[in-house]
Amino acid sequence: MLKKLNRLNAGVEQQHPVKVLQFGEGNFLRAFVDWMVDLMNERAGFNGSVQIIQPLAGGMGNLINEQKGLYHVVLNGIKNGKSFFETRLITCVTDVINPFEDFNGFLKAAENPDLEFVISNTTEAGIAFDESDGSLQTLPKSFPGKLTLLLHHRFRFFQGNPEKALTIIPCELIDKNGLELKKVILQYIQLWRLPHEFRQWIETHTTFCNTLVDRIVPGFPKETIDEIQQQLGYADNLVVTAEPFHLWVIEGPEALKQKLPAEKAGLDVKFVTDQSPYRTRKVRILNGAHTAMVPVAYLHGLRTVREAVDDHYIGKFIREAIFEEIIPTLDLPDSELKQFAHDVIERFQNPFIKHELITIALNSISKYKVRVLPSVLEYMKRKKSLPKKLIHSLAALICFYKGNWNNTPIPLNDSPDVLNFATTAWNSPTTEAVAVSFLSNVSFWDQDLTKIDGLTTLVVAEMEQLLGNQK
Repeated sequence: MLKKLNRLNAGVEQQHPVKVLQFGEGNFLRAFVDWMVDLMNERAGFNGSVQIIQPLAGGMGNLINEQKGLYHVVLNGIKNGKSFFETRLITCVTDVINPFEDFNGFLKAAENPDLEFVISNTTEAGIAFDESDGSLQTLPKSFPGKLTLLLHHRFRFFQGNPEKALTIIPCELIDKNGLELKKVILQYIQLWRLPHEFRQWIETHTTFCNTLVDRIVPGFPKETIDEIQQQLGYADNLVVTAEPFHLWVIEGPEALKQKLPAEKAGLDVKFVTDQSPYRTRKVRILNGAHTAMVPVAYLHGLRTVREAVDDHYIGKFIREAIFEEIIPTLDLPDSELKQFAHDVIERFQNPFIKHELITIALNSISKYKVRVLPSVLEYMKRKKSLPKKLIHSLAALICFYKGNWNNTPIPLNDSPDVLNFATTAWNSPTTEAVAVSFLSNVSFWDQDLTKIDGLTTLVVAEMEQLLGNQK
């Protein structure tokens, strides 16, 4: 019988002071931030532990506390062209506080003199103002409300000492996440009529970092957990699987490099003055490649990302789209862009992640506008010609929204307005009329694409070729 995973059985003592307060106990933070903190302790003398605040009443706090904060991260995938597998016991988490059950313990966390960082991942919807959070006397519903309450308690406890102000590093996937979080906290300060001195402490001494995070984390390995636990030698109910690739771009002051020695630990963490180029790189190359690939590969009869990249025709198509049409529109160093693109292809080929094309196809019209159309427009601006692969993808996207291919229904997933429009457009008498309906829809693209010289003609030609190739 396997031993339960806890500090006694594993022979691991808690050795480091709590430097990180983390809002969120989910798979991503445990396989990304906490994994990094563990490596920084081992390789770079960070000497810090993580205490977790459970942001919702229902969560994994009890389970994490039962295992005394211990769990394993299993990395599975392709690295430098070779299959990669690694397990690591994470020891840097102390415990989880559930503020819904232990309000005083929650406030007490703010009194920790060693605390330096607050890190969060409460989903994209988590950074929001809720005006019904009406007072400091009860636990706010929103994450920014809880954080404001905690920061105010710390401000009072340390009597406004500037040296006890914290560095806030949100990981939520919204643009300018640090500035957005700060904006909501200032709204709570106004709502609760908190002292001007506290507002000044927040604005002058508290650091809010914009970030970009990137790692695919499938989470708990239900299908292989028995085999993994036998290999680990413990009954670990918190195993979390992730791909080897990781990237954390943090926009913040130069001093942050010393406080958070991620580079010294060999981690791919970039401290920058502007994370916008990295966000653009990810959106255009990784997300853009996904979105450009999906309709082409799906109409070709493929159903997963890995099948698509490994397919001779689609694999060539997506590589050429990335290297010949997307990368030339970006402004980071060419070597960095190409290395990132090679990493993206490896990630797409990961045999341990089954990424269905149809799930990526959710809201494909709006995704094409955000992820691919900027590359099309920038390519035209720089090269004075149309990027044929990305335009082929647009033609395939319009065909995809026909909702039926080779006499088989396509399970489209989009807003009723978009689906109703597509049905009406595809009742048009000619392929050209269908194309013009889609391309001229300003609500889709924020512009009329038929006004771009040569675009409609090329889209129609690509559509007719695709329609003619149906079995």
